[in-house]
Amino acid sequence: MKRFLHFLIIYAVWLLLTWSLDWQELLVGVLVALFAELLLGDIFPVEGVRVFHPRRFFWLFVYFWVFIWAMIRSNFDVAYRVLNIYLPIKPGIVKVRTKLTSDMGRTFLANSITLTPGTMTVDMIGDHLYIHWINVQSPDIQKDTEIIVRHFERILERIFE
Repeated sequence: MKRFLHFLIIYAVWLLLTWSLDWQELLVGVLVALFAELLLGDIFPVEGVRVFHPRRFFWLFVYFWVFIWAMIRSNFDVAYRVLNIYLPIKPGIVKVRTKLTSDMGRTFLANSITLTPGTMTVDMIGDHLYIHWINVQSPDIQKDTEIIVRHFERILERIFE
């Protein structure tokens, strides 16, 4: 069942990319999706199927807007730091802790942090993330976690946990 669902997802992506209902395109899409599933099906995460619950789609929609707002806010913050003649930066690598347990949730969190200007996830070991931050505000792991991670993590828990 898991493999069939993966096949359907790959085929749906194929249909969206080709945007054609010609029988040749549909047939090639089936063959490509079947080949991709047979070749790469074992590396798809098992927990990924669980994410397709309708309640999780709502929280994914909410997360999208939280992420967009964080990105806009961070863009203005980085622009301020770059344009300021005193260059008010204090770069460094901080260690933060996440409560997320699923690999997909942690990966989503790490990518969200990296896509937000001013921060970049350098490494992920266990429940800790090492993040390069343009303006380190505290050497305290709890405070850094609260500033960088919590606003993403609260919603990601509802999507992936």
